[in-house]
Amino acid sequence: MLMEEFKDALCFACTPDFWRMAVLWTLSLLLSYFQLLTKTLFSCKPISYPHCSPLLLPSTTKPRLPVCIITGVILQLTFAMLFLSDATSGLGAAAAYSLSLEGYFVVMTDIKRRNDNAHLKSFQVDLSSFASILKFKSSLELWLLDSDLHSSVQLLINNAGILATSLRFTAEGFDQMMGTNYLGAFSLTKVLLPLLENSPVPSRIVNVTSFTHRTVFGIQVDKETVSGKTFSKFKRYPCARIYEYSKLFLLLFSYELHRQFGVLGRSCPVSVVAVDPGVVKTNIMRDVPTCLRFVAFLVLNLLGLLKSPESGVRSIVDAALAPPEVSGVYFFGGNGRTVSSSARSYETKLAKDLWATSCDLFRELQLGFKDSSF
Repeated sequence: MLMEEFKDALCFACTPDFWRMAVLWTLSLLLSYFQLLTKTLFSCKPISYPHCSPLLLPSTTKPRLPVCIITGVILQLTFAMLFLSDATSGLGAAAAYSLSLEGYFVVMTDIKRRNDNAHLKSFQVDLSSFASILKFKSSLELWLLDSDLHSSVQLLINNAGILATSLRFTAEGFDQMMGTNYLGAFSLTKVLLPLLENSPVPSRIVNVTSFTHRTVFGIQVDKETVSGKTFSKFKRYPCARIYEYSKLFLLLFSYELHRQFGVLGRSCPVSVVAVDPGVVKTNIMRDVPTCLRFVAFLVLNLLGLLKSPESGVRSIVDAALAPPEVSGVYFFGGNGRTVSSSARSYETKLAKDLWATSCDLFRELQLGFKDSSF
């Protein structure tokens, strides 16, 4: 068993993906911290945003609690308005606890032990499955109608992400990593937009991305790439590159959606922000051989770059609770601080092309789902 694991680790260590992750990802992370340092030392402008308490929704009887959704492998809905993903461990649990202290009622057994006011009603959704996303939307709308809550969503946090080292397909035939990390977030956001726009108070979308987007130097935006189908043609599955692409796509999507909402200019706006929690010790690297994962965490910890979930979640909470007018920014480093993402992530034409391509895929999924319903 140990010999097999050692052989797997040795094989993975000899791949371009391993060295891309070990070298380029580390350099891109250091670049984010360098930006943070230079902004702290030399910027004359304020570089951090304060937290704003969640707004209660107006009602003729009593104020209603706001609804927040956080996605992951398992999507859970709190009785009093917080949706959790992967909430038993990692960033999900840390975000749940932190947001419960900020005024949301959070659902989780471990959260209840620390906050007696937490209650839960749960749903599950597979973000790599369009059918599952639509089913969740319908279940959510029905539950909101049956509850005493307002039929709207105030906060959507697209936190779901995987790092797969082998080729896997979604039910629709897409690459699973691209489907979960980007297309799932895009599709969920699209189907929940009416609920976000129906909010009587400002609502927000938070997309959790990664410093790894900085290592994308050239990219082609077409259906084959966005769906991940083109990567199935490679002799060896390019896991690092797909992960980087998915995180860049999430950033491009964030900035384009921010621009579109800015043009529409609603009285109760929907803000869109991106956030990078840094390197957090979670189980996202579970597909990487155990010994390599151990060495990676050890080295990152020695360099002071590895965060616990409780520390890494600070940037996510910053993004969630920033003032309502804050939009189109990239949170990193905690304490309400922001940095610039890569130059490519700000390319308007690339973002518009990605938006058009993603919408085409979304429409195809909708048509396919309707056809299969008969």
